[in-house]
Parts: sequence; structure tokens; C-alpha cells
Amino acid sequence: MCMMIVDVEENDDVLVPPTNFSMVEDGIFRSGLPQPSNFGFLETLNLRSIIYLCPEAYPQENMDFVDAHDIKLFQFGIEGKTSSSTSIPSHTITGALKVLIDVRNHPVLIHCKRGKHRTGCLVGCFRKLQTWCLSSVFEEYQRFAGVKWRATDLRFIETFEVMCLRQCLYSIIYQYQGYGSNKRRLLYQEESIQNPKIKSI
Repeated sequence: MCMMIVDVEENDDVLVPPTNFSMVEDGIFRSGLPQPSNFGFLETLNLRSIIYLCPEAYPQENMDFVDAHDIKLFQFGIEGKTSSSTSIPSHTITGALKVLIDVRNHPVLIHCKRGKHRTGCLVGCFRKLQTWCLSSVFEEYQRFAGVKWRATDLRFIETFEVMCLRQCLYSIIYQYQGYGSNKRRLLYQEESIQNPKIKSI
């Protein structure tokens, strides 16, 4: 019997998504902190914006990628919780949501360090804005957080008041996009507002 040995060379073109990567909604993605090995995959998303939820400075290699692809970076520094007494500031989540629902920033990637807790809280509050039932919101959060899910995060999501975005929503209109099926998308009316390249809050 003849045995054929195939020499498999390493393929540099393999696209590797960041850890915990997933699509949240059309034009909205979530993940952990992208590594240089993930940059090829991110290029396929044609990102306009990144919402970064950590207080630490953006890694230089990531900053170089953002600059090279003309991606806007919005930083909302939320401390990683080390104790149950540490709470996420609701005004920071509100600010991130305002960026998230503005389709001029889409496609957008939301990420923290591992794409679990801080990212999960922002996505959970976004789901409440979409009027998801809490059981579905919690199930999604726990699916990404795994065994390290935090009851404090679930309480934050449950008690987060989406009505605080009412004033923002009054300035938003539904507009039909001209691709695929005519899906309603949220868009700010104030087209004259100029977003900075990097915004830290």
C-alpha cells in the first residue's frame, strides 16, 4: 500500500476573528481586544468606528491599524470590576449608546479586553433599547461571559433606565437605507455635527 504524505504549508491568508467575536446587529459587532493576527479579518468588516470600553491607552499596533484604515475610535473608559462594590457609571454607558445608535458610525465594533463584562453590559443596555425581554438579554450576556458572569452586571442592565436616552431619541429619525431589503435604521438629524477622530469619555 502506498501512503501519500502531503506537506501543508502555513497559510498566511487565513482570517482569524478576535476572541468572543459576534455580530450584534446589522452593522454592529462585538469582540475582545483585537490582536495583530485579527487585523486581516477586521479589514473585511470595513469598519467606520470602534467603541473601546477600557480606560487604558489603545495599544500602539491597534492605533496604527485604526489610523491606516481611517477608523474613528471612541473610548469610554470603564474600569474592570475587581469587587462587587464597583459599579459601571450609567452616564458612560449612555454616552456609548449614543455613539452606537448613530448609523453614521456603522459598521462599528464594540470591544473591551475580553468582550465579556463591559461589552456585555453595553450590548445588554442596547437590547433593552430594542425592547428585548430581560430573560433574552440575560441569556445573551451569560453566553458570552461564560462561567465568569457577574450578578452585578445583570443588576446594572436590569436597572439601567433607557428613558434617559429619550431626549437623544427625539433627535433621531428612521431612514430607509438603499441596499438589500429596506430596513429601518436610526440616524441622527444633526448632520452638521463633526465627530472627532478619537473621543475619550
